Amino acid sequence: MFHVILYEPEIPPNTGNIIRLCANSGATLHLIEPLGFGLDDSRLRRAGLDYREWASMQVHAGLEACLEQLALSRVYAFSTKARRAYASASFAAGDGLLFGPESRGLPDDVRSRFGDERLLTVPMVTGSRSLNLSNTVALVLFEAWRQCGFAGAAGG
Repeated sequence: MFHVILYEPEIPPNTGNIIRLCANSGATLHLIEPLGFGLDDSRLRRAGLDYREWASMQVHAGLEACLEQLALSRVYAFSTKARRAYASASFAAGDGLLFGPESRGLPDDVRSRFGDERLLTVPMVTGSRSLNLSNTVALVLFEAWRQCGFAGAAGG
């Protein structure tokens, strides 16, 4: 339904949580190398529990390779430097949702590829730096899925 794209993720438990999130929401997870951990990392396995076998996940050599392979009609990028709130976007099935690494977010050259319409943020109180990556992905993914009527959800 959606494509969650993690650009150079650094923290195994965050990615493990996102693996579990994607498995339970029907999203495909795309990891952009270099990764800050190995896919056999015990912290990744512990956070993802046994959901990795149910998650649709691909690793890509770089962002260009990922975007070229997926050929998505729309990708939204998320940054604390954006001006537009994620909840104001109109998401559709098949959209890509791009998130940066935990310690530095998306670099300028990646953010600059997305206009104000597709560069989004999660609002926070003044003085806050950022939310945890897996929390941010969960907020955004569930809003996008909600806008699609939770298509494919059990009991939805």
